[in-house]
Amino acid sequence: MSDRPEIANSIQTGSYKTNYHDLGQGFPIVFLHGSGPGVTAFANWNRLFPLVKEHFRMIAPDMAGFGFTEREAGAVYNMNAWVQQVADLIDALKLEQVHLVGNSFGGALALSLAIKYPKRINKIVLMGSMGVSFPITYGLDRVWGYTPSEANMEELLELFTYDHSFATKELIKTRYESSIQPGFQESFSSLFPAPRQNGVEGMAGNQAYIRNIPHETLIVHGREDRVIPLENSLELLRLIDNAQLHVFGHCGHWTQIEHTAEFADLILGFFKR
Repeated sequence: MSDRPEIANSIQTGSYKTNYHDLGQGFPIVFLHGSGPGVTAFANWNRLFPLVKEHFRMIAPDMAGFGFTEREAGAVYNMNAWVQQVADLIDALKLEQVHLVGNSFGGALALSLAIKYPKRINKIVLMGSMGVSFPITYGLDRVWGYTPSEANMEELLELFTYDHSFATKELIKTRYESSIQPGFQESFSSLFPAPRQNGVEGMAGNQAYIRNIPHETLIVHGREDRVIPLENSLELLRLIDNAQLHVFGHCGHWTQIEHTAEFADLILGFFKR
C-alpha cells in the first residue's frame, strides 16, 4: 500500500489495472472526475469521502490517462475507451447497478454510460458537465492546453474557483507536483490536442441520444463557472426529460470543493429519495 493518499486499490479492467477508491457501504455510487492536469479521483472527491461514505458505498476511479491508473504504451484515450473502463470496473466489482456522479468531463462520461448501459445505471448527478456542444471557453482551453509550471497551475486554480482563497499555495504546489509525476504530462498533453474544440465535440458525441435518457438526473452548476458555461446545464435540463437543475451562486467550476457540505447534502437527498 502506498503512503500517497491518491493511490488506493488496484483492479484489472481490460488489459490494464485501474486505481480506485472504495469506501463505505450501501448502494454503490461511482464518482467520475474531471479532466484537469494533475487530477486524480482523490483530488477531485476526497472532501466528500467523510460526508458520503456513512450513507453509500463510494467508488472513485482514476480514468485511463489520468492519475495512477496504469498507462499502457500506445493506448488510445477516447470516450469509448473510458466507457469500457467503467463497465469493466463495475463488472470486476460484481455490481449489478450503480448511481453515477460525473464532474465536467466525468459528466459526459456518465451520460455516455447511461446511453450504452441504461440498465446498469440508476440515478445520475452531473456537475459542471460536458456532453453537449459549445464554443470552447478561454478557461477550458487553458486547462487542456496546460504546460507544467506553478504559475500556470495557479492560473488554472483561479479559473476553477469563484473564491480564490481555495487556490492556496499548498494546493497549487500539490497539483503542480502531481501534474509532473512520471508519465502524467505526456498522457495529459496527448488527450486534448489543438484545435481543442475537437475535444469538446468528442465529449458531445452522444448528444443526439441524450434526450432518450430515462434516468432521474440531478444537474448541478456553479453560476460563475468560467470553464464549462452554465448554458451547458440549461441545455441538458432541456434535453433530459427526468431532470432537475440546482445552480450555486458565488461558485465556479469546483462545486464539490467550494460548497462541499451543501453539495453533499444535495446529492444525498437526491440518492435517498
